[in-house]
Amino acid sequence: MTDRIVFVIPDMPGGGTERVVALLANEYGRRGIEVTILLFAGHETAYPLREGIEVVSVGNPSGGRLRERIGRIGRMRRFYREHKGCQIWAFSVMGAVFSAVAALGQRHFVLVSERNDPHKYEHPKIRNFSYRLADVVICQTPEAAKSFPAAIRRKAVVIPNPLELEGVTPYEGEREPRIVAVGRLSAQKNHKLLLEAFALFADKHREYVLEIYGKGELEAELKSLAERLGVADRVRFQGFCHTIQEKIRTAGMYVLSSDYEGISNSMLEAMALGMPVIATDCPIGGSRMYIKDGVNGLLVPVGDVSALAAAMDRLAGDTAYSRQLGVRAAELKAELDVSKIADRFLALSENRGGLYE
Repeated sequence: MTDRIVFVIPDMPGGGTERVVALLANEYGRRGIEVTILLFAGHETAYPLREGIEVVSVGNPSGGRLRERIGRIGRMRRFYREHKGCQIWAFSVMGAVFSAVAALGQRHFVLVSERNDPHKYEHPKIRNFSYRLADVVICQTPEAAKSFPAAIRRKAVVIPNPLELEGVTPYEGEREPRIVAVGRLSAQKNHKLLLEAFALFADKHREYVLEIYGKGELEAELKSLAERLGVADRVRFQGFCHTIQEKIRTAGMYVLSSDYEGISNSMLEAMALGMPVIATDCPIGGSRMYIKDGVNGLLVPVGDVSALAAAMDRLAGDTAYSRQLGVRAAELKAELDVSKIADRFLALSENRGGLYE
């Protein structure tokens, strides 16, 4: 039997990383593996979890307070000591850093999952220190793995995000005049680009509305921008949604406008649902890894308002082409099934060759 798996993450308020943790945790719980989700900066769990999955909070947001961080590390250390031999799976940079300190002198298999563009992290020396102490570093694209120093590259493995679409089939009917986007309302996701492109698109396609799912610190600013652009009456801020697949599956298109990403889980889900997808071609290749431009989706340059508006216009103006892209995109579903991705993660720890025996 596999040792207890401990997912380490700041909090679970909703988002792509949290979604992946919930999917993997539920899959391992279904298999009878003991699972703990260790929250070190909050108490929230937005996604449903199977009965038997333990959720433990060892701290609150620190706000930069040293005392809170030291207390957090102490509580993590006690937890790891009480669960001798547990596997530590850190799904955040700071989770890897705190775990590296908390588990010093103990014997644990440590897996780190890099969730974003490594070039964007502000303190690479601290991150690389903790990653060097890990047994394996999961990256989402080959480009992400190549961005690390050689000592980390040697232990890097590329594994994509899992999908769970059981009971949800690709929509084959006439699509509704809705453009949808799913993601945290933060600078990284660049909803400003999306709103500006929609404003260009909207004059020609007056039947379309834009629906933005997610919450975040830029909501008020984005609503104000929609007002200034004259499209506020056609932009709907929908907040966080537990049933996102059902909400978006009949929409005319999905748009990812991010400046950078690891791999967008919501983009992959939209493709697997058979939706026509437009995505920015982010630097480490997460979108490019799955979208073949013009075949199963459309790629546009990061930050290019005109190119994004033109891609939206192309899909709205050619329903046959749009449908063709969606049909090809849906082929992704089998490749990223949660059970297959869970097997790949698990194999890394099961094949560690008696590392701590």
